[in-house]
Amino acid sequence: METKNPRLTAPMIQVLGMLVTSSPLEVSGAQIAQQTKIASGTLYPILFRLEKAGWVESRWEAEEPSELGRPRRRFYQLTGVGAKKTRAAFRAISSAIGGLAWR
Repeated sequence: METKNPRLTAPMIQVLGMLVTSSPLEVSGAQIAQQTKIASGTLYPILFRLEKAGWVESRWEAEEPSELGRPRRRFYQLTGVGAKKTRAAFRAISSAIGGLAWR
């Protein structure tokens, strides 16, 4: 379900940067929060918007919480479209910042 491109805010750029460079390809919301230092009240709406736009896909862990001894995690990864659009957005940002450096 692809919608219009999400607005690229500083926190969204951080999330996309982490997702585009992450290894393994999918990471949990908790890992994203830990690495980016973005609070869950900001992070999860960003991930929701990215998923709604078709840039990110997610899945729940298959194991039951009782087996894990903790709540299940949701894992996120960029889609092919998301990776392409993220790289294009980063090139545009880089170009704009490079242009500012010469002024």
